[in-house]
Amino acid sequence: MTRMLSSVVVEPQVTPTASVIWLHGLGANGHDFEAILPELKLPEDAAIRFIFPHSPSISVTINGGMVMPAWYDIFEMGAGRKLNTEQLLDSAKSVSMLVDHEIASGIPSEKVLLAGFSQGGAVAYQVALTYPKPLAGLLALSTYFPTAPEIEVSNANKQLDIELMHGSYDPVVLPSMGKEALSALEGLGFTPNWREYPMEHQVCYPQINDISQLLQAKLLN
Repeated sequence: MTRMLSSVVVEPQVTPTASVIWLHGLGANGHDFEAILPELKLPEDAAIRFIFPHSPSISVTINGGMVMPAWYDIFEMGAGRKLNTEQLLDSAKSVSMLVDHEIASGIPSEKVLLAGFSQGGAVAYQVALTYPKPLAGLLALSTYFPTAPEIEVSNANKQLDIELMHGSYDPVVLPSMGKEALSALEGLGFTPNWREYPMEHQVCYPQINDISQLLQAKLLN
């Protein structure tokens, strides 16, 4: 059953006029990217609410069936990754409910930006491209696009701004998987931007600076 996710919510010092919903990767939780906020060095009066949802904890096949935070089960690693698509779609519905909640709280849909790292990015692709109202953008971090073959893009987000950021040496989500996502997006009519950094499956300071500039350009102007 789809349910509202519990989240770490970081409110701005002023009344928020924009929201970022940021999804963590496998085995992490909503606190994972909360630590990046000071590093973004946003203006003190930046009116952005940050929402870092916690995924449910489920049994993960590739980790010997261990129960851990995950947006969906992964059956096989590698470039041809096999996963539980039904769980991914259910997680996407839960995240869509968070977007609904932000809009209901008075944030315009055009000022809601989705971000996701690794597994969280795969879910963010599904949410952002199918959401029925226009969104501010999608930030796809070290991730891949497993639902590309069957996704039905909503008319509202056919022009969505999409930023792909990937590590050149990523051994977990190979750069080729990020490039496949880029090609799939172009095939769907998008004009995404690709940025590559000399790092593994992580984030780095030049990238954090780029994210900060992107958020300020999209959400504070």
